[in-house]
Amino acid sequence: MLISVHLPKTAGSSFRNSLASHFGDPMLLDYLDRPTNQSPVVRNLSSLKASVVLRNKYRAHDLLCIHGHFMPLKYRWLSVHGKKNFVVWLRDPIERVASHYYYWIRDYDPKTAGSLRRRVVEERWSLERFCFSSEMKNIYSSFFWGFPVSSFDFIGITENYESDLNYFAANILGSELPVSEVNLNPRKTTDRYIEDEYLRSSLEKFHLKDMKLYWDALKVSDTRR
Repeated sequence: MLISVHLPKTAGSSFRNSLASHFGDPMLLDYLDRPTNQSPVVRNLSSLKASVVLRNKYRAHDLLCIHGHFMPLKYRWLSVHGKKNFVVWLRDPIERVASHYYYWIRDYDPKTAGSLRRRVVEERWSLERFCFSSEMKNIYSSFFWGFPVSSFDFIGITENYESDLNYFAANILGSELPVSEVNLNPRKTTDRYIEDEYLRSSLEKFHLKDMKLYWDALKVSDTRR
């Protein structure tokens, strides 16, 4: 069983397509939780409750893969045949949060948008307000509440996507995966969203928990390369 946590704007949609080509129908897409649109207390309690329900009432014997926007705690104790492999991709946290902002602005639909996204777009938040907001602070650490980072069997780095995908395919799936690119920003004209070094430094301090997670995972990824 593969449990793939899709953190927003970390190539999760591209990874989903690659997984679908491998697993086919025995794959569950779980995008209903919307953790970034919930307060920390609500999302933590919801995930904890779901983990208890799934542990006691659900047996994922017919599934091979679960992928989506959920906290890994939700499936931590899921009963399955054999081993559960938890995987996730991380991206430079500063680039990730900036990409998140531009995606929310670019593809906004008030009929389907969550409450936080509606606030961001309709109140015309600036990029800096979004990046320094309490709602977006340390998204990685927020998603990993109740789930030790050491419990992940694979952490990929988006900036090393192709090489890490090949490593994942060979060492976790024992197969090959096609490289797919989805949800790229067609308006991005530079390598980095945040080019001002003072702003980047300030944001790194604000998102320091996530920066430390990313730096540790980046060392492992670079070693694999």
